[in-house]
Amino acid sequence: METYLIGIDVGTGSARAGVFDRSGKLCGSAKHDIDLFRDERRARVEQSSAQIWDAVCHAVRGAVARAGIDPESVTGIGVDATCSLVVQGAPAGVGDAGHPERDVIVWMDHRALEQAQRINAGAHAVLSYVGGVISPEMETPKLLWLKEHLPEVYDGAAQFFDLTDFLTWKATGSLQRSSCTVTCKWTYLAHEGRWDADYFRRIGLGDLAEEGFARIGQEVVWPGTALNGGLSPEAAQQLQLRPGIAVAAGLIDAHAGGVGTVAARGGAEDAAACMAYVFGTSSCTMTSNAEAVFVPGVWGPYYNAMAPGMWLNEGGQSAAGAAIDHLLTLHPATPQARQLAAAEGMELPQWLAARALASVAQPAQAVWLAGQINVVPEFLGNRSPLADPQARAVLLGLGMEHDIDSLVALYVAGLCSLGYGLRQIIEAQAACGVRIASISVSGGAGTHPLTRQLLADATGLPVEITACPEPVLLGSAMLAAVAAGTHADLQTAMASMSSVAGRNAPTGEAIGRLHEARYQAFLKSQQLAREVRDSLAPLLAAQSAPATASH
Repeated sequence: METYLIGIDVGTGSARAGVFDRSGKLCGSAKHDIDLFRDERRARVEQSSAQIWDAVCHAVRGAVARAGIDPESVTGIGVDATCSLVVQGAPAGVGDAGHPERDVIVWMDHRALEQAQRINAGAHAVLSYVGGVISPEMETPKLLWLKEHLPEVYDGAAQFFDLTDFLTWKATGSLQRSSCTVTCKWTYLAHEGRWDADYFRRIGLGDLAEEGFARIGQEVVWPGTALNGGLSPEAAQQLQLRPGIAVAAGLIDAHAGGVGTVAARGGAEDAAACMAYVFGTSSCTMTSNAEAVFVPGVWGPYYNAMAPGMWLNEGGQSAAGAAIDHLLTLHPATPQARQLAAAEGMELPQWLAARALASVAQPAQAVWLAGQINVVPEFLGNRSPLADPQARAVLLGLGMEHDIDSLVALYVAGLCSLGYGLRQIIEAQAACGVRIASISVSGGAGTHPLTRQLLADATGLPVEITACPEPVLLGSAMLAAVAAGTHADLQTAMASMSSVAGRNAPTGEAIGRLHEARYQAFLKSQQLAREVRDSLAPLLAAQSAPATASH
């Protein structure tokens, strides 16, 4: 009997599931939306873990139905998710006491900015493994915020999970954590197989150390490990699958995209030469090395967090797809364009990309449409290589145009700017000895022909896509293949279940020169924005409440 594997991916706005055969072919997929609760004023973003699990169940059942397979033929499940913090078993939610169901602090939540700054001021040695500066998007600053602002929630929590580990716990009842999640977002030292108790004591979370780290993970296993017990009877009933099938220790969503793409050429050496660029609401860059390389402002090095037996350097942009979406809201023609896009059954970015391609003979020529518009898209700060969560966006070259063509120009300029941010990360890593030969892109708009070519020209490196249309789901299915014994190890699964389907080379010549000039403008604008902010900061701090004008 043919057997199948299920990959589950929980992103910021939805849960998705895909059914794959052992060769990596996608047989059917489905998704189910998840609510996001925002409090922009207080930089808070929350979700409900119960709703997320319910969405996962809907997606899995839908994927199996669309694949048209016998649920009895599924032998393994792999899971990836955003690096959000789940506070399990607490008496109230993580913010508004009127909404106790909101027990997830979403990855993009920046409420712990002050806690992150205090932790960084302590300059503990473990911070060298997060690029020297911890981000408020990571979990220990968020735990410290909970302890200081919601002590009853912190004290009452039974477990603190990364979302991936919460989902595998829901599926199996196992408290085992993935080395990917706790190493990349919780400061676990995977290369030494331990938590650093001194770090937790110094930052104000010594109680977790005194508990033996029982609430954040006493047993840490490699991604793809079959978790104790397999799929529980209760979860099997909810997912409508067989109890006892293998459930793999999971990955962060971007890392699943890396697993699903970087070895697509078929060899372990390709994983080191290829950078994974996962383009979603935010973006992540992942580069694997045989040795630990420390790059200021780039997270890691993390041991065995993605490619087996290798060290991972993880960069990225706090807003990628989200930056483009927000950028477009600033233009007066956007409402009209949304109506036109909807009439053609398209989302606005895809409609704008199609319009841009229709205006030029080749995708590379679309850069000319941007004209004088230059963007630094740091609406949510700079994740890397500057590690500056207080950075903000810059727009240069705007006129008073309000037509659709000027909206297309803004869109193209925004896409180019993401490419320049990617190039900045690549160059920061190269300066420390991390060099790559190609970029494998996955997720959302990253796979569009226009985006791929602009990224290739902006970075000066070839950009590849893999044959599977859902490489993040495929990465999780590879974990399932290892846990179920379909493949002997993750190296084998990565090489045998993925392949390259397309490649965009840099154009060079006049277009290359234009991108070089725009990149230099990007760097200058970014630096000017930091200088202006720093010059205004003491004045704004001194005048925290502007005087009210008298009438």
